[in-house]
Amino acid sequence: MTLNNIAVYCGSNLGNTPDYFHAAQALGQTIARRGSRLIYGGGKIGLMGTIADAVLTHQGEVVGVIPTFLREKEVAHQGLTELIETADMPARKNKMIELADAFIALPGGIGTYEELFEVLSLAQLRQHAKPVGLLNINGFFDPLIALLHQTADQGFMPQANLNLVCVAETPQALLQQMADYRFIDAPKWVQPEWAMKQAV
Repeated sequence: MTLNNIAVYCGSNLGNTPDYFHAAQALGQTIARRGSRLIYGGGKIGLMGTIADAVLTHQGEVVGVIPTFLREKEVAHQGLTELIETADMPARKNKMIELADAFIALPGGIGTYEELFEVLSLAQLRQHAKPVGLLNINGFFDPLIALLHQTADQGFMPQANLNLVCVAETPQALLQQMADYRFIDAPKWVQPEWAMKQAV
């Protein structure tokens, strides 16, 4: 699978350990060296700014997408290849999805989770077949992965949909998984055994 344009969702904060900062730098460097273009939220602070700077330092291209009301709050990065300003958050998310061939989540907050789950939900609904990856630094996403398994185990998601997410601890391993990714169609709605017995 071609990964020409990679959307990265990540925090506008740096986190309590430098490991996240170094991981963002490493991912940015890897994206640039493989000739891919970074699509991200357009800010110059936190992990957002870190990954953008890393891609630019290694002669890669970076497209930022930022809503007008956040341009000042997140301090829009002025050194990007392109900065796209949108009217609001939904328009920002839609534009990033439109531009991207793949999606990666780094550690972040509620906004990062929202963006991640939106692209996973769209994949589940067959609205795209693009790979979605988690760069699992220091086990940051372990609780989220456990939640997805719990969701499938309790019958609220097909087990096959656990394969919608690629997970790795290094950028190289994650991007290789994502390049090899093939969408597997699975029925979203499954009747549990107890309900089938009741219907008889």
